[in-house]
Amino acid sequence: MVPTSTLALHLRYTAWASARLVDAASKLSASELAHDFKTSEKSIMGTLAHVFAADRVWWHRINGTTPAKFIDPEKDFLLETLQTEWPALLAQWEEFVAAKDEAALAVKIEYKDLKGNAWATPLWQIILHVVNHGTHHRGQVAGMIRAHGQTPPPLDLIAYYRSLV
Repeated sequence: MVPTSTLALHLRYTAWASARLVDAASKLSASELAHDFKTSEKSIMGTLAHVFAADRVWWHRINGTTPAKFIDPEKDFLLETLQTEWPALLAQWEEFVAAKDEAALAVKIEYKDLKGNAWATPLWQIILHVVNHGTHHRGQVAGMIRAHGQTPPPLDLIAYYRSLV
C-alpha cells in the first residue's frame, strides 16, 4: 500500500512534468508537432493528446462514469487544451487523492476498459498507473523533440524532487 501523501506527490510530479513538456512542445512548429514518428500515437501532439485522454478516462472510471469517447479530435489535439484543461484535470486528481485515507485508496474500483472488459482494481494501483503511463509517454515525446533538434526539459522524478528544495 502506498501512503496518500506519496500518491499526491507523484500526481504533482505528473502535472509538473506534463506542463514542462507541453511548454517545450509549444515552441515547435505545427509540422513538427504533427510529424509521424511511426510510434503508437504517431506524433508529439498525438502522444500528448493520448496521455491527456487516458488521464481523463481514468478520472471518469474512478468516479463511476464513462466518457462519451476516448479522445476528442476537435479539442484534444490543441495546445491550448493541453495547457489549460490538462493541468485542471490533474489538479482534480490531486485534490481527490489528498481527501482519501489509506482504506479508501485500497477500495477496488469497478470499470470497463475500452474493449468492454470488466475489471476491478484498487484505487491506489490506478493512481500509480496514471503516473507511470504518463511517464512512459512523456519519455517518447522527449525523444521526438530531440529528433527535431531541440532539447526537452529534464523530466526525471529526481529533477522534480530537486525542484522542491
